[in-house]
Formats: sequence, structure tokens, C-alpha cells
Amino acid sequence: MYTLHIDDLNGTDRDIHHGNWRSRRMVLAKEKVGFSLHETNIKAGTVSEFWYANHVEAVYTVAGKGTLTNLETGEKHEVTDGFLYLLDGYEKHRLEIEEETRMVCVFNPPVTGKEVHDENGVYPLIIED
Repeated sequence: MYTLHIDDLNGTDRDIHHGNWRSRRMVLAKEKVGFSLHETNIKAGTVSEFWYANHVEAVYTVAGKGTLTNLETGEKHEVTDGFLYLLDGYEKHRLEIEEETRMVCVFNPPVTGKEVHDENGVYPLIIED
């Protein structure tokens, strides 16, 4: 059994700050369960573009408000508490955040915690043994 409290991640290598957002990685590839689980907070008044070309991501919003835009289709969705989106087609997307959001994110394949967004917003695929 693996347990932790989210606050135990503060200031560790699992507490990633990147300009508009902060991600605390609760479950990573090294836990060997086939997915990674993160809590991500995105600052109010910011715009971020992402493209997970190597990962499927599910995002469940537990607080905040914003707009999600599928950059491939132009389709827009209101992001509020209780809203989920699944990037199962590796969609490029934009988040425009009105009120600070708190989201729970699941990645498959799992991230290692060493990934850094490249100039296209993509995480490289890193496989750990």
C-alpha cells in the first residue's frame, strides 16, 4: 500500500512550478501502477497551451473557472467544478483561466516527473524500468 498527504509533496521534486501552473505529482511511473496522478493548480488570468502528443490525459476540475478550447476544432467548453475532459486523441488545447483552478490529472503512460514541456507544450515520452 502506498499513502501520502498532498502537503508532503510541497518543496520536493514532485512539486513542479511552471509559470502559470503548479503540479504536485502524487503517483508517478516509479510506483508501477500504469498511470500517474497529479493535482494541478492554474493561476487566474492566465492562458496556457498544451499538447500531450505522447500521453492520454484525463482532467477533472474540482475548483475554479475557465474555458477549454480544442485548438484542432475550435470547440470551446466551460471549465467549472465537476467538469472532466479526456484528451484521448492527443488534442492540442488551450486553457483560459478566469478563477484559479484546481484539477486532478491522470496520465497514461505515466509520467516520471522528469518531463518538461517543450516549445510545442509536449512532454517527451520517458519510460522507466
